[in-house]
Amino acid sequence: MELGLLTVPFGQRSLAEVAAFACDAGFDALEIAAGPGSAQVDPSCFSGQAAEAVGQCLECVGLGISSLAYYANPLDPVPEQRRAVLEHLIRTIDAAAALEVPVVCTLAGNPLPGQDRMRTIEEEFPLALRPAVDHAGEKGIRIAFENYHATILQNLEHWRRAFEVLPDAHVGLNFDPSHLVWQGIDHLAAIEEFRDRIFHTHAKDVAINERRLRRIGCLGSGWWRYVIPGHGRIHWGETIGALRAAGYRGVLSIEHEDSALGCEEGFVVGARFLSQFL
Repeated sequence: MELGLLTVPFGQRSLAEVAAFACDAGFDALEIAAGPGSAQVDPSCFSGQAAEAVGQCLECVGLGISSLAYYANPLDPVPEQRRAVLEHLIRTIDAAAALEVPVVCTLAGNPLPGQDRMRTIEEEFPLALRPAVDHAGEKGIRIAFENYHATILQNLEHWRRAFEVLPDAHVGLNFDPSHLVWQGIDHLAAIEEFRDRIFHTHAKDVAINERRLRRIGCLGSGWWRYVIPGHGRIHWGETIGALRAAGYRGVLSIEHEDSALGCEEGFVVGARFLSQFL
């Protein structure tokens, strides 16, 4: 298992700058932000020459690419916006194939207005995502949907149903335990049950303010926040052990959303903590 990072917090810093930092900080791979206009990899204007330049840049510092990441809502209720997201997802799959990156990480989409998650999963999710899933299969790319709680993949019943309506073997998860833990969902049980669907993993922790929780209850806000691994509730030795037992041998990609730490500082702190388990 290797250590990686999601490049989103670096904003418009170049891939060369991000790669130099990651190498110095002891990382093995990058989960490269590939949204429209990305300074690191932009599939909107990607070419064979661009793929060669990316490969040379990372080869110089000995880094790999764990995935290309495009986190947007493919179930946007506005038709033009949905079409734009799905078109860019197709371009991201093409860029991943050109770079020989096996995984594209994305979102499954938000519930549609007036629908609960299960209805959206059953009626909209397979219809909207089928063209991208088929294209990924033709290109030999796996699609990993992050289990972000605000999307249709909020809990394990949603996961189960999503994989029933899109059963393709190359459709799976970018597994993020932090979205489960604050909800009280057993993330270790999720690893065991969905072991064959975990294609990529986010290393992100969650801190819980028990005093505020007891005061306002779980339906209130401000009682939990995302933090760098080692600063929250997740037992990472146990979690990494469960991932290994499930057969996962990929990258642990730190997703830095910790407001208490700066960009580079957070990644350095997370790398130092997680390295003891790797």
